[in-house]
Amino acid sequence: MPALIDIQNLEFSYGREPALCGITLPVEAGTTLGLIGPNGGGKTTLIQLLLGLLKPQQGTIEIAGLTPRKAVSRGDLIGYLPQKPKLSTAFPLDLRRLVTLGLAGKTGMLRSHSKEDLAFVDELIDRVGLTKIAHRPVHDVSGGQLQRALIARALAPRPRVLVLDEPTTGVDSVGQRDFVHLIQALKADLGLTLVLVSHDLRAVTAISDRVACLNVHLHYHDTPKHLPADVVYDLFGCDVAAMGPAVGVGDAKAVSCCSHTHQPLIPTRTQEDLLAADERGSEEDKNDLRIAFF
Repeated sequence: MPALIDIQNLEFSYGREPALCGITLPVEAGTTLGLIGPNGGGKTTLIQLLLGLLKPQQGTIEIAGLTPRKAVSRGDLIGYLPQKPKLSTAFPLDLRRLVTLGLAGKTGMLRSHSKEDLAFVDELIDRVGLTKIAHRPVHDVSGGQLQRALIARALAPRPRVLVLDEPTTGVDSVGQRDFVHLIQALKADLGLTLVLVSHDLRAVTAISDRVACLNVHLHYHDTPKHLPADVVYDLFGCDVAAMGPAVGVGDAKAVSCCSHTHQPLIPTRTQEDLLAADERGSEEDKNDLRIAFF
C-alpha cells in the first residue's frame, strides 16, 4: 500500500541546534503511527513540519503527493487536535458552534456551509456522544467532553489524516480507555490515517500499527510488539518491564522488520538543550486560517 504521508531524509535545525536529522518515515493510508520520544526530541518540530508551519531545510514531506502547505490549504486533507487548544471562555461559543468552526478551513469564514457539511457536523456530534449537551457553552463542560468536541471539530472537514498531539495528557485511566475506543471507532468508520504523538506508551501501543521512536534521529520504526525495551529505557529512562505486558513491547533483541536503518542511541546534547531548541519553533507564525481553526 502506498504511503499517504511520505517523509524522506528530513533535516531541520534551530540555528546550529539540530532538531531532526535524516528522518525517513512513511505512513501508509489507513494505518496509525504512534510517535514517541523524550521532551525536546523533535516531536513538536515534526508536527509543525507536517502542518506546514515550518519548512524542511533538507529532505521532503509529501501528504497525498502534496507539500504540507498545499495539503493544509485544501482544507479537507489534514485534521489536527492540539495538545493545548486556545479557547476563550469569555466568548459565547457552544459545542455545536465549536465543532462547526472546523469547516472554516474548507469553506472559509465568510461563506455559508453546505447542508451536507452541517449534517455531517451533527453526525460527528452524535458519534462523540455530545448531542444532548451540544447547546452548552464550552466553559460549562468537562475536560473530556471538550476533548471530544475538539476531535469532532478536527474531523468536520472530513480529512484523510488526523494528527493528535498528546491527547491523553492529564486524562485518567478511564478517560484514556474511552479515548482509545472512540478513536479506533472513528478511524474505522471514517477511514482515517492517524498520527498519534504521546508519552503514554499504553495508549500508543494499544492503538498504533507502527511506532516511531524519535530523539533527533529515528531510533526505531516497527510494530509495537517488536519495540525493544532497551530503546524505550534509553529514550524515557524507565524500566518498561515494570509496566507489565499491557505495554506490548518486545524483547530487547527483537529485530526491526522495516526496510530502512536507524541511528544508534548516542548522546548528542542535553535534553534541556533539545527542549529549548524545540520550543523555539512553537512561536512560528500560525496565522494561516486553516491552521488557526484546527
